[in-house]
Amino acid sequence: MADTERPRRTLSPRARWAVPGVVAVAVAAAVGVPALASPGDADLPQVSAQDLLSRVAAAEPTPVQGTVVYTARLGLPELPAEMTGADPLNLLGGSSTLRLWSDGAERSRVSLLGATSEYSVVHDGAQAWTYSSTDDAVTHYTLDPADVARYQALADRAAAAPGADLPTPEAAAAQVLALAEQDADVTVDSPTTVAGRDAYQLVVSPTDDGTLVSRVVVAVDAATAQPLRVQAWSTSDGAAPSLEVGFTDVAFTAPDDSVLAFSAPAGATTEEVVVPLPETPELPDGAGPAAAPALPDGVAVAGSGWSTVVTLSDVDVAGLVGGDAASLATVPGAERVLGSEEAQDLVQQFVPSDGEGNPGRPSLDTTALYDQLTTAVPEGRLLSSTLVSVLITDDGRVLVGSVPADALRAAA
Repeated sequence: MADTERPRRTLSPRARWAVPGVVAVAVAAAVGVPALASPGDADLPQVSAQDLLSRVAAAEPTPVQGTVVYTARLGLPELPAEMTGADPLNLLGGSSTLRLWSDGAERSRVSLLGATSEYSVVHDGAQAWTYSSTDDAVTHYTLDPADVARYQALADRAAAAPGADLPTPEAAAAQVLALAEQDADVTVDSPTTVAGRDAYQLVVSPTDDGTLVSRVVVAVDAATAQPLRVQAWSTSDGAAPSLEVGFTDVAFTAPDDSVLAFSAPAGATTEEVVVPLPETPELPDGAGPAAAPALPDGVAVAGSGWSTVVTLSDVDVAGLVGGDAASLATVPGAERVLGSEEAQDLVQQFVPSDGEGNPGRPSLDTTALYDQLTTAVPEGRLLSSTLVSVLITDDGRVLVGSVPADALRAAA
């Protein structure tokens, strides 16, 4: 870690006990992807790592619109051919294209594009919408009226708006730079060009030898200090980044209001979901926004920083894999959001109806997929990849970390 004090970057409450870095999802086989960057004709003044971190931390929110390519190469078995089209499950492997629009404040739209379909997430302050063209279905997420005032009060503490997120360079960089303060060396690599824009490259290299993360490289726009691309490299594969999310074209200009305003397509079905805002404990005077809230019941955290291991207890993994909506209530913390009676319709975007309003099984054989992606070990089932390991024990625990599989097995 560099020797001078750095500006602190904070995460949302739910992210504080998540697996660190950009390992938000498990990902699969390497595929060819469009070039996100070209090394070198960027002619930029030299900058120190401390100065670059300070610029990113001090950067004002900026309107942006562009095309993002998300790529996952974690060496897992190739996913079934049925996983095609614009579905968030496609983020488990290969390359996905997204379109992004944001006003730099509380309004944004991210669309995951398939060959003939689209899945979109639209945020507008304390409400959000998702739309799947495959199902022609809209889900509208709102807060309980009693929670709206508290949401506004928590806005400066990065309280998350309701709704499912899709990966963006800004979101990935925020997690990485929050961890730049913990057990890592931070350096600046040669300038590069990303999406036609000159960029500095901030390299965060964990000094913690217990993690699978070798380094994370954040390309920072020289003019705006906004993240343009994030690459996470594994200790076991130096040939290509295991996770990569970055712009292929970008403009820091305000999108048209019509793009950010959500309107349900004609004929689409709409689910109305009221999402309770998770309780956030009061912080002691002087604690500041970086103070960590209490963990939900059933969540335990071992270690810190890059080698954090999160354990979830009493999870109905079989039910989750089989598409049983009721099993969401067994995920620690979900009873306050996903497991509430009002929010059961959240799963409809992933679990189709049987035609009579009852949740059905996903069209994809998720049990076969689970068996394909995991292997049997004495403790249960193990998903092992170049950047993240997941152990599902026979007694209902789920252990997750950017650590070797043996570390999870030892912790179990």
